[in-house]
Amino acid sequence: MYASVKGVTRLAGGTVNAVLAAAAPLAGWQASSPQREAMLSALNGALGDHLLETGNPLTISMRLRQGGEPLPLDKQALAARLPSATGKVLVLVHGLCMNDWQWGRASSSPDGPIHNHGEALARELGYTPVYLHYNTGLHTSTNGQQFAALLEQLWQAWPQPIEDLTLLAHSMGGLVSRSACHFGEQAGDIWRKGLKNIVFLGTPHHGAPLESLVNWVDTLLGGTVVTQPFAKVGQLRSAGITDLRHGNALGADWQDTDRFERAPDARQLLPLPDGVACFAVLGTTMTVGGGSLAPIREALSRKMVGDGLVSLESALGQHEDPGRNLAFAEENLWVAQGMNHMQLLSRPEVSRQLVHWLREPGV
Repeated sequence: MYASVKGVTRLAGGTVNAVLAAAAPLAGWQASSPQREAMLSALNGALGDHLLETGNPLTISMRLRQGGEPLPLDKQALAARLPSATGKVLVLVHGLCMNDWQWGRASSSPDGPIHNHGEALARELGYTPVYLHYNTGLHTSTNGQQFAALLEQLWQAWPQPIEDLTLLAHSMGGLVSRSACHFGEQAGDIWRKGLKNIVFLGTPHHGAPLESLVNWVDTLLGGTVVTQPFAKVGQLRSAGITDLRHGNALGADWQDTDRFERAPDARQLLPLPDGVACFAVLGTTMTVGGGSLAPIREALSRKMVGDGLVSLESALGQHEDPGRNLAFAEENLWVAQGMNHMQLLSRPEVSRQLVHWLREPGV
């Protein structure tokens, strides 16, 4: 799916329309399936803002789902749909170019057993998992505001009194979750006051190298009259992708700016949400040994790579400007050694760490 981010830079002019025309049959294919959802999610991640602006039927609308089907946000209908709902609600938030089906992935190989963190936490800790499905090509702040409103609806419609609301967010989903917390606070939402935990899996809190690289190429191409027309090719990528350059999460981070212009990080400060236990899983494709914090310090001191898409510094919330550092408690950090960005979605070792963090004391 992430390859589509690179692939979109090869599309220009009428080629985009040709691709969308070829994908049009997906709009009439109503049955949900992993294959259909994967194609739609990749398309929305790469061109989602364009799809919305042009009224394209392939545009994904934000919903909470289970098993690929939307959940009704009416108390009676939701109770009928989730008869075994508990007071512990887990909302899983996917990343760029992905969808809710992809939380259930083969743990080691395409033919291997399927592992799902939501199901593991339901089994071990009694959570009821629900899955966010959204257009990842929109601005993170747009998705954050919609997500905040959706969580308020969920809180009001949940068939049991909610005693524990936890967000489990992968990649871009972590930025959307932090953005939602901001908008929930502004609106005085009930869910925001009741939010207990957020777990970030490989979230690019301060941006991702992939978008930075594409933006740098844009700048080089746009520097001369001869190559300037080619810069427009890269500028087809969505608002969601360009938000990943620095980790934009608020509207003020991108409004009144040219999102394709290379510029320093000028985001508004957005600390971790108050009153919420925040945890971070940092992926690294290398094995560095030691305990939970020893490999972090070792890897950072040696400038070791992260999970292949997100650096360790960004996933940890560390910034070259100390004022932008995110204040994760040391005991709430864990290095997933030998795991790439996508494996954070499916490895049983990650689930075991989540259970360790989220298990109530004395249980």
